[in-house]
Amino acid sequence: MKAIVQDVYGSADVLELRDVEQPSAGDDEVLVQVRAAGVDPGVWVLMTGRPYLMRAMGFGLRRPKVAVRGRDVAGVVAAVGARVTRFRPGDEVFGTCESGSFAEYTTAPQQRLAPKPAGLSFEQAAAVPVSGMTALQGVRDSARVRPGQQVMVIGAAGGVGSFAVQLARASGASVTGVCGAAKADLVRSLGADDVIDYTRHEIDRDGARYDVVIDTAGNRPLSLLRRAMTARGTLVLVGSGHGGGPLFGGYDRQLRAPLVSPFVSQRLRSLAVRERAEDLAELGRLIESGAVTPVLDRTYALTDAPDAIRHLAEGHAAGKIVVTV
Repeated sequence: MKAIVQDVYGSADVLELRDVEQPSAGDDEVLVQVRAAGVDPGVWVLMTGRPYLMRAMGFGLRRPKVAVRGRDVAGVVAAVGARVTRFRPGDEVFGTCESGSFAEYTTAPQQRLAPKPAGLSFEQAAAVPVSGMTALQGVRDSARVRPGQQVMVIGAAGGVGSFAVQLARASGASVTGVCGAAKADLVRSLGADDVIDYTRHEIDRDGARYDVVIDTAGNRPLSLLRRAMTARGTLVLVGSGHGGGPLFGGYDRQLRAPLVSPFVSQRLRSLAVRERAEDLAELGRLIESGAVTPVLDRTYALTDAPDAIRHLAEGHAAGKIVVTV
């Protein structure tokens, strides 16, 4: 099969379209014929091997353990393992994979897949898993957003941010999105009551107003984030791999936040996402109800996957970037 492969860490220039051996499904796995694959910041992290902390966490010290890039997947079940009970060949599914989704076929544990919402295209479905689950667990579990709260989403037009705005709104909160002026209309269309243009104003413009701050951008110090929060507000830090130095990237805040939290009245949380079918199913229900809609920035053919990652790294995407196969 054809796949986007890398042998060493580096820029998008290390990615190559090659013929590689098609994976086979293990006993608890599903073989998926890929129709579309999402592009998320984790793809950039695993491609570059930066921050170096990620290499020490089991992703490969000198080269990626998994050579094919991509985690988000939407496609059609081609085969199932001996112990798979939830799917059969021909089912349309979406979720996250283990053998790389920038390829014609990939494998995924059955507990990381769910039926594709009937009203979504494969491209839309591929935009959901990583970013949607991250936003859902951030809003519902870490922040515990409740009706009537004031919620700020930083990076509101991005992959995770666009879902977080909609999920916070669906939870009954009043939402302020932080983004550039060019994306303000998009963020308002997702349900934001107010938008702060970060090129003109800082997030503490209105003082300690927000019950919840969800930061997907990763480049503001904890002290500034806390100034925008109420005395007992909750901060949720998401991702942050792009900023900072080569060792920890922006994850130094993720490491410090839990250490600071016990000594202040505010709750400072670092989000570690769990990939599971139950949350994919919950997102599917929210999408089918109309409460949430995946936002697509643009799509690229498999041969152009390196350009898709370059576009992501520029930081100007509005919503999700998707590779079609």
